[in-house]
Amino acid sequence: MRYFKYLVFSLALTIPALANAQSADTTLSLQQCIDIAIKNNLDVKKSELALQTAQVNSNQAKEYMLPTINGQVDHSISSGRGIDPSTNTYVNQSFRSGNYNLNSNLTLFSGLQNLNSIKQTSLAYQAGKMDLQQAKDLVTINVITAYLSVLNNTELLNQVKNQLEVSRQQVDRLTVLEKEGANKLPSDLYDLKGTYGDNQLNVVNTAATLKTSKLSLLQILNIPYKESITLQPITNAEELGKQTGDSADEVYNTALAQLAYVKAATLRRQSSEKGVSVARGSLMPTISLYGGLSTNISSSAKFNGQSIPYWDQFKNNYGKAAGISLRIPLLNYMQNRNKVALAKIQLQNDIYVEQTTKVQLKQNVEQAYLNMTSAYEKYNVLIEQVKAYAESFRTAEIRFNAGVLTSVDFVVAKNNLDRTKIGLINATYSVYIYNKILDYYQGKLSL
Repeated sequence: MRYFKYLVFSLALTIPALANAQSADTTLSLQQCIDIAIKNNLDVKKSELALQTAQVNSNQAKEYMLPTINGQVDHSISSGRGIDPSTNTYVNQSFRSGNYNLNSNLTLFSGLQNLNSIKQTSLAYQAGKMDLQQAKDLVTINVITAYLSVLNNTELLNQVKNQLEVSRQQVDRLTVLEKEGANKLPSDLYDLKGTYGDNQLNVVNTAATLKTSKLSLLQILNIPYKESITLQPITNAEELGKQTGDSADEVYNTALAQLAYVKAATLRRQSSEKGVSVARGSLMPTISLYGGLSTNISSSAKFNGQSIPYWDQFKNNYGKAAGISLRIPLLNYMQNRNKVALAKIQLQNDIYVEQTTKVQLKQNVEQAYLNMTSAYEKYNVLIEQVKAYAESFRTAEIRFNAGVLTSVDFVVAKNNLDRTKIGLINATYSVYIYNKILDYYQGKLSL
């Protein structure tokens, strides 16, 4: 029994340690990164709050169509000369009184302000939805870009490590030849040692760049930095290096109809148009129905010299009223006309915002498309260059090992191949990233 307790206690200490060890080596997928970033992003949270506010405003605009019902109860104690509410005459004594009122009002017409306000706030609410989607889209594209940057730097690190291994093998081979006295030129060994040092430095610098890119990604996710976190490679690796089939004009036209922040700008302009109608409605007469119930009680109320009970007074003093009201705005410090003027200014501002949004979108699409095509052209050139330099290095290595090629020529051939391989990796991911940016503009961002 004592042994069993010891075993349970040991497991209780070991399991959390194993869990921490597993969590320390977390592997994240692109979708997981996007989900975490959207969940933790403060701009997304603020957009959600703004959307909730817009929804409340939209609901309130609809509720203005309902009648108002208000109750009022007043109880007072009077001393000295005053008006007795039960007899409406002056009395000179202390007494208690109470008034009970229930009033209702229903607006029948107010220049269509309520109807236009419903449309205005509904459009603003729809714009808020687009703002929230835009916030999520921005987080998504930022995560994808940062994620691909980490994968790119991971491949670069693997590449420079391979370059380092090739240099190490040559240094080891020449070191053996030097010891055996079979090395024709002593400078060959030192040339290769210098190249080996360069490759070591490249590994250090690339590893630091990888850590920096991983830090940038985790900062976007708003989670603590852990060097041990690894990323899953993209599932559709065959898409790397492929060019989009759409033209810049096609991307722009699709973006006008699909992109969230373009829709938001259009909806806000439409909302401001309804805002002008709401303001104009304040210049029109208001017609409303009203009604009310009332009664009162007083401690001084008497009948035939006897005090009238509370409940009898409550029933006997009961009254009701109903009617229709017409309110015509004539002069009220020019507030209503100024509301119209301000609404028109807001509308013009939102028109400019919509136009500016479309102009900037056009420019951004053209720039992204140019970047993509340039990266794609560079990618195709580098593919052929890597093939050529790979063959050049293969023959150079054979000749160098055979002693018919100088170390300088060998290092040149190796550096040419190393440089083009690194360039090809960068170009491959650049094409993919710019394609994703163009997908974002078209509202069809996929993983």
